Amino acid sequence: MSLAEREEIADPTIDADELARQRARRLERIGKWTLPVLVMALGLLLWDRVVVWNDIPHYTLPGPWLVFRTLIEDWAILFDALLVTLQITLLALLVAVLGGVGLAVLFTQSRWMEMSFYPYAVILQVTPVVAIAPLIFIYVDNRLAGLLICAWLVAFFPVLSNTTLGLNSADHNLRDLFRIYGATRWQRLRFLQLPSALPYFLGGLRIAGGLSLIGAVVAEYVAGTGGIGSGLAFRILEAGYRLNIPRMFAALILIALTGVLIFAALSLLSHLMLRKWHESAMTRER
Repeated sequence: MSLAEREEIADPTIDADELARQRARRLERIGKWTLPVLVMALGLLLWDRVVVWNDIPHYTLPGPWLVFRTLIEDWAILFDALLVTLQITLLALLVAVLGGVGLAVLFTQSRWMEMSFYPYAVILQVTPVVAIAPLIFIYVDNRLAGLLICAWLVAFFPVLSNTTLGLNSADHNLRDLFRIYGATRWQRLRFLQLPSALPYFLGGLRIAGGLSLIGAVVAEYVAGTGGIGSGLAFRILEAGYRLNIPRMFAALILIALTGVLIFAALSLLSHLMLRKWHESAMTRER
């Protein structure tokens, strides 16, 4: 037990309920990190034991240590492929943010524009990218541009819909107050609607971050990119053709880790931007 904990227990001004709450918060902070690590360790151990006990060949199901060794040995190939996939993902996310926020602002400024174009944004969202990707690669000569369009189509709608919802969710009483004081449409947008929409936009951004990675991987599958400039999806296809299953698992692990890192980075950005004023990110005593 640390000195601070002993002082808390010895302090007569802290009652038993407060001590219990402090102890629960400490356990929660520890468990937040240790429990996922413990579950992962048990999962890897079970995976390894299943392979060993059933004598499964490595070209059917490799053990975790073989996958880890393959990841190290093939790092140069996989890292180059990761950079290609990451480039498409981040560019698609950037274009989705610019286009989604820009259109959302346009929709909130003109009801006619929203009624005219929002249904087509919904159609793009519900149409599987695998169905329209072949057409995109027929009409777009540049392979990188085709991949970027496919990834953008998947990531665009969450930013648009969440930002539009946030801009339209500004308090109507405050809108009336702005109108009474003669605020212009730009002032209303800048000082009322955009701050109100920020939590919604950041929520959509977290969703779009993962979807842009999914869109990039799916686009690479459909495009069948090869040679220099190939992404992780092509490496998975190539490994499958060669029955190099450990490399397939290594590439899948890189894709999963990339998605986790993107989500963690966007969650951190959201927390930093909202922690001082929005209820979703402020720390409250329980």
